[in-house]
Amino acid sequence: MLFPNQLVILRGGGDLATGVAYRLHHAGFPVIVLELERPLVVRRKVALATAVLQNQITIETLHAQHAESVEQALNLANSGVIPVMIAPDWAVISNQLSVISERLLITDNRILNTDYRIPILIDARMAKRNIDTHIDQAELVIALGPGFTAGTDCHAVIETMRGHTLGRVIWQGSAIPNTGTPGIVAGKGAERVLRAPAAGTVNWRLEIGDLVKEGDLIGDVAGETIAAPFAGVLRGLIAPGTDVPVGLKIGDLDARADVSACFTISEKALAIGGGVLEAILRHLNQQR
Repeated sequence: MLFPNQLVILRGGGDLATGVAYRLHHAGFPVIVLELERPLVVRRKVALATAVLQNQITIETLHAQHAESVEQALNLANSGVIPVMIAPDWAVISNQLSVISERLLITDNRILNTDYRIPILIDARMAKRNIDTHIDQAELVIALGPGFTAGTDCHAVIETMRGHTLGRVIWQGSAIPNTGTPGIVAGKGAERVLRAPAAGTVNWRLEIGDLVKEGDLIGDVAGETIAAPFAGVLRGLIAPGTDVPVGLKIGDLDARADVSACFTISEKALAIGGGVLEAILRHLNQQR
């Protein structure tokens, strides 16, 4: 591992966060992912958060495993596996990392050291707002997308809006504001997002990767049916059995109908991951 002492804490394990983890893992950074107890990810086949739901997942060349403690997570991260922890409370995890660091010595193959401060924190939860991220939570704090101001909430913001500036690193200012409308893919915008027609439990009749025709029944929420608005492939579906509020994004239909794209990290996620990697390397270069 090229950067064993530059531990990255990645808050969020969705498909975009997974693109970040992919770039950083292959560049030699140990990564720990923090997720909710019941992740609401839609693109489950390419989201590290899925390890919480099924204990482990392999996405392309990434292998992730659910970790039940900070110490287990550190050991996994140091071995090349990406640990995914249930940890919505940042203060608890931060304190546990500090306590463990006090009894670890500096060695060539250790992530932590006795003067430990979290090296890199990335808010990849894509909440479109700042929930609880502060610029002093790590030596380098990076946030993805709108809702953050570089230089105030964090050190750097990565642009997540599709278009000319996707993946760019912002050191002063903010990303493009949230439009509330999904980007256009193959001529489809808001209609490619499947939303819960009612509050209740999600049940699917089809699976990620299935091809559908317009009008095909995909599933239901509390008995309210969900039909395909156009022909394409089901690129993402929230985990069946999840209780959701009305209007929540629960599926993703792709008109390009490329089944292989359902199981590989997207170009958008990789572009954002490239921006994060640039920000980290620039930060490390400035420290030399």
